Amino acid sequence: MPNYRAIDVHVHVQPLEMVNPETLKTFGAHHENFELVKQIVADPTKFLNYLDQVGVEKAVLINYVSPDTMGFTPESNDWVARYARHAPDRLIPCGSVHPRVTVDCAAETNRIADLGIRMLKVHPAHQHLYPNEYRDDLPQQAQIYERAQALGLPVMFHTGTSIFPNARNKYAEPIFIDDLLVDFPKLKIILAHGGRPLWMDEAFFLLRRSKNVYLDISGIPPQNLLEYFPRLDEISERVMFGSDWPGPLVKDIGANIDKFLLLPLSDEVKRKILRENALKLFG
Repeated sequence: MPNYRAIDVHVHVQPLEMVNPETLKTFGAHHENFELVKQIVADPTKFLNYLDQVGVEKAVLINYVSPDTMGFTPESNDWVARYARHAPDRLIPCGSVHPRVTVDCAAETNRIADLGIRMLKVHPAHQHLYPNEYRDDLPQQAQIYERAQALGLPVMFHTGTSIFPNARNKYAEPIFIDDLLVDFPKLKIILAHGGRPLWMDEAFFLLRRSKNVYLDISGIPPQNLLEYFPRLDEISERVMFGSDWPGPLVKDIGANIDKFLLLPLSDEVKRKILRENALKLFG
């Protein structure tokens, strides 16, 4: 085992009481005791104890507005900001501005940044929009990227498929993010899940194209990571560990870390991915 603790950049600590019943069933189907998981997610003290058990120092708490697909309203931003205040040295709150349900996207981005939100999440498959839709019929979407770029907030995009009811996967193809590399050249972008299982080559291309693009390996079974990204060494400076816990098929963060450590990668690369790259991005 390494002599350092990991940083998990993709943990779904969210107000699960908002989730609609059908979706919540999918969320917890693989957990033997989902009631216990919900208790851990709802209680910052229990969650921090869990992080200690699995060897994680800091976690990014993923939240995003998706009232139709998931049930998450804009109040989820305030919820995660309050939650993270229990341990601001360990919990990094991620929020969201949905351009179809927000009147003034620039003002809302400023507001949640003032709350302490340190990253924004865009979930195209759950929000039913393309990342570059500002170039067509959604100009207010550009306000989110403009403010995030100015405020230094990284923006994480879900890339790849989703198995949740009502998810529309056509929106989550990574190549639509390419326009942002041109229009917002200083924006820090994280590709969650690396486009798995359909579009890994597109994700790799975007990482090779811009040094402002990062890869979050959450949602990829760690033992299969090098099958998805056989040239991982070439981008290892911008790859970050994420678990996607307690989402579908992720039973335990510690088990994912253990499987990752078994990969035929150098200790230096493992340390970068498990810890150092996230510390550089989030400070």
